[in-house]
Amino acid sequence: MELPWVLLVLAGTGAAAGLALLPYVPRVPPAALPGKLTATTFALERPCCIFDRHANASDAVWLAVAFANASAAFKNPPSRADVPLYEQLPTARSYMTLETAAATYACSAPSPAVLRVGGDAACGSQGGRDPCNGPLPSPGPYRVKFLVMGCHGPKAETRWSEPILLRRARSPSTIDPAPARRGSDVVVIASILAGLGAVLAAVGLGALGAEAWGSLCRRDSGTSAFARRSYRTHHIPPALPQPLPPGCGCSPPGLGCFALRSPGPCPAE
Repeated sequence: MELPWVLLVLAGTGAAAGLALLPYVPRVPPAALPGKLTATTFALERPCCIFDRHANASDAVWLAVAFANASAAFKNPPSRADVPLYEQLPTARSYMTLETAAATYACSAPSPAVLRVGGDAACGSQGGRDPCNGPLPSPGPYRVKFLVMGCHGPKAETRWSEPILLRRARSPSTIDPAPARRGSDVVVIASILAGLGAVLAAVGLGALGAEAWGSLCRRDSGTSAFARRSYRTHHIPPALPQPLPPGCGCSPPGLGCFALRSPGPCPAE
């Protein structure tokens, strides 16, 4: 009974010895990137020149994703048909995704600098057994590793990454509907600017008022001068009548005389 156990141990040791362990450790890019970590996805550096010595053109590179506390229990699948799927993550605590030709990660292959884990929102509705890159159901944390698989099973693998913790979605009840409180410096600056605006507005209105008042004064001044000139013109004292000669008043020469005091003949000339 001991011989079968020895054979199984040797077989397992041979299988483990045939699997190359690469020193590469997957990681989230250290640079600031939009959406590097979200509530359901995270960005991963693309491995470059890592699998060239251990993969053929027909080999594929997979990404294994597992909850951090379940990564030690992860078992490499013996074939593609045994790859754990995304739909099994809640129960199996791990899955494999991002099946990619090994040549894509070659040194000379142009490809994006990062990979997006969890970026396929249509996962779960495909209905097939194709590996899916669906949104991650919880913040984790997660660990990932790359696995090279050929026609006869796994050939090489990287080390597991450090735990990757996603962002936590905030509950609607914890969101403050009031606007964010401004700092005292911002309030002081806003008050100063508002005061300056009021002063400028007052100065502008004052200038307009002074100009309007000046125009009215000029019109009033012209009217007053005209009134004063008219006043002098209408109040010139009338010429006094010249005294008449005693007896009667005479008309101009050749027109005769007219009596002023009483009817009667004019005195002889």
